[in-house]
Amino acid sequence: MKGNFTAIVLILIGALALGVNLDLFEIDFVRLARTWWPVVLIALGASLLFTPGDGDKSD
Repeated sequence: MKGNFTAIVLILIGALALGVNLDLFEIDFVRLARTWWPVVLIALGASLLFTPGDGDKSD
């Protein structure tokens, strides 16, 4: 799941950047980042929470 989450985020960021470069829409990335930066922390925490780990295997 962790790899999929990272891949999806990178695809979305790339698509947004391409859209801005092609003048399809206008986004102020600096203002957006200043406002919504805590969402990155929440998303990282959620991905770590829901990613299955190795657990406590004592073989």
